[in-house]
Amino acid sequence: MSRHQRNLLLLVTAVVLFLAARHFWQKPRFIQGERIPDFSIRLADGSSLSRGDLEGQYTLLHFWGSWCGPCRKENPRLAALYREWQDRGLAILSVGVEKDSTAWMKARLADGLDWSWHFADFQHFSGEMTRRFGVREIPTTYLIDPDGIIIGVNLPVEDINRMLERRLSEN
Repeated sequence: MSRHQRNLLLLVTAVVLFLAARHFWQKPRFIQGERIPDFSIRLADGSSLSRGDLEGQYTLLHFWGSWCGPCRKENPRLAALYREWQDRGLAILSVGVEKDSTAWMKARLADGLDWSWHFADFQHFSGEMTRRFGVREIPTTYLIDPDGIIIGVNLPVEDINRMLERRLSEN
C-alpha cells in the first residue's frame, strides 16, 4: 500500500469515526420503553408542572427552538395534530431550547402552538430540562403514554397520528 493510499484510508476512517461518534452523541438519552424522569418546572403562564401532571393522558414532549428551521417547519403540523387529538387524550409540553425570550414567544404565536404547556430553557442546551432529557439536537420529541412510559422517540408527525389512532381507538 502506498503512502498516499494509507493516508487516504486514515482520512476516511477518521471521517467515519467522527460521523459515528456524532450520531451517538446526538441521540436522545431515553428510548422507547423507559419511564420519563421526574421533573418540576414553571411554565410560561406562571403555573407549575411536574411529571405526575402528565399521567392519565398521552403527552408529546416537544423540544424545539425559535431559531431552528426544521422545528419551525414541523410546528404547524404539530399544531394540527394537537387540534385533532386534544379532546381525545393528547397533551403537548413544548420545551423551547432558547436564548431569546422575545423570539421564542413570537415563534409560538406565529406557528400556532396554542396548547397551554410551554416552558423555555433559556440556557440553550445547558438548561435543566434539556440536560435531564439528554437533548443535544432539536427537534427532539418523546411520545409518552398515560403511565409515563416513552412509546416513541423522534417519530414523524404522521407516525404519532397513527399511534394515537391505534391506541386511543382501543379504549
